[in-house]
Amino acid sequence: MMFFDRAMLAMGNILFILGLTLIIGFAKTLAFFARRQKIKGTAAFGGGIMLILLRWTFVGFMVELYGIFVLFGDFFATIAGVVTSVPVVGPYVAVVLDKMGGVARRNAELPV
Repeated sequence: MMFFDRAMLAMGNILFILGLTLIIGFAKTLAFFARRQKIKGTAAFGGGIMLILLRWTFVGFMVELYGIFVLFGDFFATIAGVVTSVPVVGPYVAVVLDKMGGVARRNAELPV
């Protein structure tokens, strides 16, 4: 029930953006979100935040989730590659990834 609490989602979004800015810097964060190929994801993420603030929490969360997948989709392959090296879970994740088509970095355009 608390998962779609408007105040918690808004705080989480603000802290996510602030944390990203603190980790990679203001200029790189701005450059990442303003990239031409990422503009659809940025618009969806920002629109999701606005919908959450306008009390459409579930719809806003779904729009925001789509924006996150567009913005950080290239990074998920990197995460999957790291998870395969985890001692207990890694072999199982590797089997699942092999059946899905393997781990391949399509686009390494992350700001860090």
